[in-house]
Amino acid sequence: MAVNKTITVFGATGAQGGAVAQIFLQDPKLKSEWTVRAVTRDTTKESARKLASQGAEVISANLNDKSTLVKAMTEATVVYGVTNYWETMDKQVEFQQGKNLVDAAKEAGVEHFIWSSLLNIAKLSNGKLPNIYHFDGKAEVEEYARETGIPATFFLPGFYMSNIPGGAFRPSPPNNAWTFGLPVPDTAPLPLFDTADTGKFVKGIVLCRDKLLGKRIFGATAYLTGKEVVEGFKSAFPVAGKTATYFSMPQDMYLGVLKSIGMPDFAAQELLENMLLLDQFGYYGGAKLDESHAILEDKLTTWDEYIKKAEAFQGLN
Repeated sequence: MAVNKTITVFGATGAQGGAVAQIFLQDPKLKSEWTVRAVTRDTTKESARKLASQGAEVISANLNDKSTLVKAMTEATVVYGVTNYWETMDKQVEFQQGKNLVDAAKEAGVEHFIWSSLLNIAKLSNGKLPNIYHFDGKAEVEEYARETGIPATFFLPGFYMSNIPGGAFRPSPPNNAWTFGLPVPDTAPLPLFDTADTGKFVKGIVLCRDKLLGKRIFGATAYLTGKEVVEGFKSAFPVAGKTATYFSMPQDMYLGVLKSIGMPDFAAQELLENMLLLDQFGYYGGAKLDESHAILEDKLTTWDEYIKKAEAFQGLN
């Protein structure tokens, strides 16, 4: 079938956008029908050149300049919009960038806008966790998109598996025992998500467009507790796993670790509250994953599969 539809992918050289671009470039069901318009700030970098060599139309746009966004979306059937809070650590900047994307999608007449969203935790927690700006800003963009009435679906990525190996799960002194440390009990559920699976969810969203307009899709493979994360490590690496434990880290210690690596006080508090969310209210507010999985045609990456390829765990046995 001849190519007759275009998907504009923002953040196409990043983790989420990159995965979306790849599935539309490579999936047999999609690549014959879709052109990928990959948006990045720097079209000369290696990752952008690679996308071009794979057949993507690579263009530059600026999230702070709506006119460039309209141009990037013109004649696109689908748009995948994503912003990066951690680049500026400013909720208002992220909200404005997201608003620009929504306004541009409306102006360009996009048939399906897919927004990388998250829940509003200040509201979910009734103000108990008021500082999780990287959730709340995206949630406010979702709310704005709903108010404008554009045809949209909201994809909510889960807890990145990539944050665990070598980050929260690493050898600890004095004996270099493997320790998974978070400031929550080992029973707190983590909706684990491999960002490489983003495209699998977006494929499902696009193929099920009509029934998913206005809906949320929760992007996670499964809920695993901290204890289960450690058990998976022990199973994959029996020798190293003999020393592996979960450590329910005191909140002050967690804040201290973040500040010691240069995290500003407000951002350290934000990340602490992000962790507390897991145990107190649930990352997705307790939502089940079944309906989100029902749209998928592709198998998601499990934690057991992910850790075997994780760079920080290479060489273990």
